[in-house]
Amino acid sequence: MSELNLYNTLSKKVEIFKPKEEGRVKMYTCGPTVYHFAHIGNLRSYIMEDVLEKYLRYIGYDVKRVMNITDVGHLTSDADSGEDKMLKGAKREHKTVMEIAQFYRKAFFDDCDKLNIKTPDVVEPATNCIAEFIHMIEVLLEKEYAYVAGGNVYFDTSKLKEYYVLSNQNEEDLQIGVRDDVEEDSNKKNKTDFVLWFTKSKFDAQELKWESPWGVGYPGWHIECSCISIKHLGEFLDIHCGGVDNIFPHHTNEIAQSEAYLDHKWCGYWFHVQHLNDKTGKMSKSSGEFLTVSLLEEKGYNPLVYRMFCLQSHYRKPLLFDYDVLDNVKTAYGKLVRKVAALNNDGEPDKDKIAEYQKLFNDAMGNDINTSQAITVLYDVLKADMNDVSKKYLIEDFDKVLSLGLTDCGAVKGEIDEELVKLVEEMIAERNAARKEKDFAKADAIRNELLQKGFEIKDTREGTVWSEIK
Repeated sequence: MSELNLYNTLSKKVEIFKPKEEGRVKMYTCGPTVYHFAHIGNLRSYIMEDVLEKYLRYIGYDVKRVMNITDVGHLTSDADSGEDKMLKGAKREHKTVMEIAQFYRKAFFDDCDKLNIKTPDVVEPATNCIAEFIHMIEVLLEKEYAYVAGGNVYFDTSKLKEYYVLSNQNEEDLQIGVRDDVEEDSNKKNKTDFVLWFTKSKFDAQELKWESPWGVGYPGWHIECSCISIKHLGEFLDIHCGGVDNIFPHHTNEIAQSEAYLDHKWCGYWFHVQHLNDKTGKMSKSSGEFLTVSLLEEKGYNPLVYRMFCLQSHYRKPLLFDYDVLDNVKTAYGKLVRKVAALNNDGEPDKDKIAEYQKLFNDAMGNDINTSQAITVLYDVLKADMNDVSKKYLIEDFDKVLSLGLTDCGAVKGEIDEELVKLVEEMIAERNAARKEKDFAKADAIRNELLQKGFEIKDTREGTVWSEIK
């Protein structure tokens, strides 16, 4: 099993990844709040988390990955204040909260399919786990890590020896709210305390409510990830993933409540993906052009071009979205797929060459998931002095992780360049020569290879004609 060196937000350094149980990885991903389409900035995180999961599987780990779906509400300020996102979506579209949740959950996974993002092994909506949320809150109250005030239940951060374990913040730096009109919650004992359960005393317009020991209400945002992770992965978690904007307060609060509930360290490694920015700053649904996968498709981009755009940058570096750069990636992606399509099936795989380039690929990916370097290795394979069968084997092998659809000939339909035209015409000439010599087996083999590359040929009175399979 290859060694993986991974940056751990908890320790603030690159560490050799060692799961708690040898050979097995328990992985958790913060899922979407399904009140609107995911923008491509959101999806950058899911692409990189997908690569991490696939690389862990590639090097031999048995991975179980769990993801939540936030369908009970998520406050717009991420600080227990502001308007509920699910209710905001329902008002915007004149639908019920659950109709909004179902529609945008499907839209999210449709986008993931287009980007070759694997669906996690377990996807759990928060609305399925109300009983688990209530139980955890009851335990935290019993242990005196929580208190009831103003009808709500709060986590008491003053009970912790250390609260800011993931971030470099301190209490003096903490802002009360993200907007001028957000007032401090007077029910809190400490301004870092956070809500575990809201009752009808706050946000009376909340559509989804449940009975609880503290009155009719609904869970706070942070509690769901802790409960869903523990429910499906047990008391110890190997890797927790998310965007850097989740570090504080969301992941900080997850650690606080989980370790208070469990009485031991909960998660060993934290994997955070940096923002995708536009020229105005962090990309979001509320500013500038709302960039979605569907919009990129409307503008003529294959979603996998965006995936490649993301993989050419390191996940811990902010990435600037620019259409000119995306156009360059689109051109490069088209050429790459066509070069792979031009590889033939003659000869036997060169095991030594394959092992040599697999080591280079593992060196890149094992160095804190350096996808940019891994793509360089992929290009080096195509230029290398080895037969096409070996190249094709390596491309298919690397694409188990990169998932760029490099052997999908339909990936660049309508973008046939002179190089590909020349290849097709050379193969047709070779087939015609074989037919002339009555070597029909060879002629059929060439026809089948063209079909695999996405081209259909027909023999007419005027000669052999070809067309791209639509």
